[in-house]
Amino acid sequence: MVTPIPAPKSGHKGTSGVGTVVRLPVPETDVALAACLRTDPERGQEALFDRYAGDVERILYRILGPDPEITDLLHEVFIVAITSITSLRDATRLRSWLAGVAVHQARRLIRRRRIRRLVQFVAPAKLPDHQSILPSIEASQALRETYRVLEQLPADDRIAFTLRQIDGMELSAIAQATQVSLATVKRRVSRAQRNFVAMASANETLVEWLARGTLER
Repeated sequence: MVTPIPAPKSGHKGTSGVGTVVRLPVPETDVALAACLRTDPERGQEALFDRYAGDVERILYRILGPDPEITDLLHEVFIVAITSITSLRDATRLRSWLAGVAVHQARRLIRRRRIRRLVQFVAPAKLPDHQSILPSIEASQALRETYRVLEQLPADDRIAFTLRQIDGMELSAIAQATQVSLATVKRRVSRAQRNFVAMASANETLVEWLARGTLER
């Protein structure tokens, strides 16, 4: 269990009087937010979490599927981001940089599990409300089967495939988040799709889904 991000504070005591609360403005731009993280980490981390927790959670969910460790991993991503903010060279790319941190942490978890040969799944109802990959009537079983198949792919191929085919992220954005070339991303997506289709075709639950032509060609 990682240390959770602190809950937002109500304000800071001012110097004009005992007990006076001064509400400091929330940084409006990513540049201002990055600067705040460096100069006032406590206030900055609250603003960062409020602004981007949803985006990071979505990325983790798309890569890992219905997973019991998403909540812990979500907080871990922000802890890593906050403690390594000095590595962000271009503050205007804070959002994409944070996505990269999320991808990196998800990759570490996948590889760690592969070494332990551990695969865990939980019911989607126990997770945050996200849009299902499939219509709700089919999601419970098909979602599990989809990620069982994805577990068999190499970590980098799985990440590229899920971000492209499940989350709908642009190839250039995936390249930036995974810190590889656009050509490499295209190869990974193509290879993962071929392998996924081959394995899913032998899965009765996923055959009908594949027949609909859901995957991008």
